[in-house]
Amino acid sequence: MKRVTVRDQIPEIYGKILEVGPELQKILGDTLAELVKLRVSYINGCAFCIDKHTADALERGESRQRLFLLAAWREAPAHFTDAEQAALELVDQVTRLGEHGVSEEAYAGAAEHFDERETAALILAAAHMNLLNRVAITTHLHPPRRRS
Repeated sequence: MKRVTVRDQIPEIYGKILEVGPELQKILGDTLAELVKLRVSYINGCAFCIDKHTADALERGESRQRLFLLAAWREAPAHFTDAEQAALELVDQVTRLGEHGVSEEAYAGAAEHFDERETAALILAAAHMNLLNRVAITTHLHPPRRRS
């Protein structure tokens, strides 16, 4: 069955949702924002978003190795800064809320490295990417084939 294209059916709302990403990226910076988007997408299994944000991160100069290791970031601590690890832990727990909520340790770890505005941006970035993943997966939005 063909699924609805949300962007086409409700462009006035979908467009506003997409405007959130660049605003959060201004607060978090390109590197961390792309890591957050990609990590959430790995957890949710969103192929479209994994493809898009991997390509975006590579364009911005992220290393292929860090992108590969992001799926198992806890086992590769030397490849991620302490601040990135704290952000990824918070993002993982925000994405997996149904399992155990967000622990005090994860929240405190992020707060140790990020001010309140940046912490708020991390929470919103995770929630925003979760929303986009759910739309993409539900509507069967698939990545295009790339030559490279």
